[in-house]
Amino acid sequence: MRKIIHLDMDAFFASVEQRDNPEYRGKPLVVGGDPNGRGVVAAASYEVRAFGVRSAMSCYEAQKRCPQAIFVRPRFEVYRAVSSQIKTIMLKLTDMVEPLSLDEAYLDVTGKRHCNGSATLMANWLRSEIYKQTGLTSSAGVSFNKMLAKIASDINKPNGIAVITPDMADDFISGLPIERFHGIGKASAKRLHELSVFTGQDLKNMPLYQLVEIFGNKRGQFYHNIAHGHDEREVKSERVRKSIGTEITFTENSVNDEFILGRIHEQNLEAWQDLLKRQMRAHTVTLKLKYSDFSQITRSHSVKSPFKSPDAVLPWLHELYHHTPKHLPVRLVGVTFSNLESIDGVEQLDLFE
Repeated sequence: MRKIIHLDMDAFFASVEQRDNPEYRGKPLVVGGDPNGRGVVAAASYEVRAFGVRSAMSCYEAQKRCPQAIFVRPRFEVYRAVSSQIKTIMLKLTDMVEPLSLDEAYLDVTGKRHCNGSATLMANWLRSEIYKQTGLTSSAGVSFNKMLAKIASDINKPNGIAVITPDMADDFISGLPIERFHGIGKASAKRLHELSVFTGQDLKNMPLYQLVEIFGNKRGQFYHNIAHGHDEREVKSERVRKSIGTEITFTENSVNDEFILGRIHEQNLEAWQDLLKRQMRAHTVTLKLKYSDFSQITRSHSVKSPFKSPDAVLPWLHELYHHTPKHLPVRLVGVTFSNLESIDGVEQLDLFE
């Protein structure tokens, strides 16, 4: 049985700003762009989250929800330095560390002798050392696979820990709202609700063939596996990300161009936010359409200089969409960025405009 820790820093960018600027502590803080422009929220302190402000939201909307919010520009060079400091602490436990972004990572501590081999004690030691060395709090989830460890890290946020043992897993999954499963988005959750599926137990009761019929082979199999607590993915210490993207399956197939383009815009912004979080920029954007007969098509466009903003991508997505066949209703759209490179310090602020 594997022992996996998922560590997630609490409101990382915002917490670093509050640590370094005492005047921001205890106040609603947004790290991102100009609320009077087209900027997006990169991070939101817990004080501003109480007003419904979340990452990837437009800064304009964030200011509407919380007029007293303080907006600051990101300092990625600082966040990267702190992230590197945190990774050094992780490597004291195990060399099997898989960073997901600057503020979260998986650790495989199977067979490690630290803390007498207790993954729970190792997670608490890790959180304590991070706080001692950086002054920042973090949350951890401990379990026997990556999926459950990631879900567990959200349970007692901020500054908490949760453990899901093999004996606990079945009851825990059965009572979990489907929205809490990582990988089930809003559209899929809505579709599942229409099928009277609200909890992990409801999802477990759905036969595999029905999930595949509704969501396609890959996603249907994934939903079946997570409902049964199965996740065989290994913690990979060396990860080379080739692409970053998101997609959404409609609750009903559509031929409405305005509706479809609206969903493409949403996926573009969601994928862009993931680029920001992972400190990447892209030279290629790919539009994916899946039709009512489950056939699919992709169209891509590449640029010599990397895209500067999500708005800069939209004209190309529109162009790609208008050159796709319209012979069948569309059931899914996706936007993927590829041909990636790391962001350099000169252009970081431009990404929030």
